[in-house]
Amino acid sequence: MPTELSEFTFYFLILASMMTSFISAAFGIGGGAILLGLLALKLPPIALLPIHGIVQIGSNLGRAVIFFKDIKRGPLIPFGIGTILGASLGGSLFVQIEPWLLQLSVAIFILWSVFGEIPAIGSTHMIFGGIFSGFLTMFFGASGAVVAGMVKTMKLNPINHLATHSALMTIQHLIKVIIFGFIGFAYAEYFLLITAMIFSGFIGTLIGKKVLVKLGHKYFKIVLNVILTLISLNLIWNAITISNFF
Repeated sequence: MPTELSEFTFYFLILASMMTSFISAAFGIGGGAILLGLLALKLPPIALLPIHGIVQIGSNLGRAVIFFKDIKRGPLIPFGIGTILGASLGGSLFVQIEPWLLQLSVAIFILWSVFGEIPAIGSTHMIFGGIFSGFLTMFFGASGAVVAGMVKTMKLNPINHLATHSALMTIQHLIKVIIFGFIGFAYAEYFLLITAMIFSGFIGTLIGKKVLVKLGHKYFKIVLNVILTLISLNLIWNAITISNFF
């Protein structure tokens, strides 16, 4: 364990992983973004995105395994290819693009997916979705809202939506973690924390699954749209704050 992490921080992050995994499993989205914010309070900046990425692999993989038979498999390979291209491009351009412009672009896309009518993204077009979201994940870490907007156009039922979204995010976070590994981030010193967070996240997923299966048809679309809208408004506010326009 890194010396800068206190015992309180260790257990706080383990609990946070369980709670945010529950949120993602029950409501389809939101847990990853919340966890990123909590990690930002406790981890050094250099460790933020790599640790978030590897914990999210465990969280999303757990959901994908639990709901394996409900995954829509057609988009997986083209999305993975697109993510490799987009994440590689994002890593190379990381310091060259204004953060406020990216945040504003993402917010507009998400709001369009909620209130507009984005054409359905078929399996053959998911390579472009992978490029777009893969590029963004190297800047923000939590690209789940963007991918959820893409999956939303497939008009799946709540369980199929969650299963497919989890599979796509597993692929994307795995690719991101590999890229950070090539850059030189040392995951080994965080091994105990990562393992504990993945385990607690799986417990949260199991609890969230029960809520989704029992009540998902009643609340899923409404809650998903509310969470996506709140994330978008937060991104717009951040873009305005850091742009120095006002």
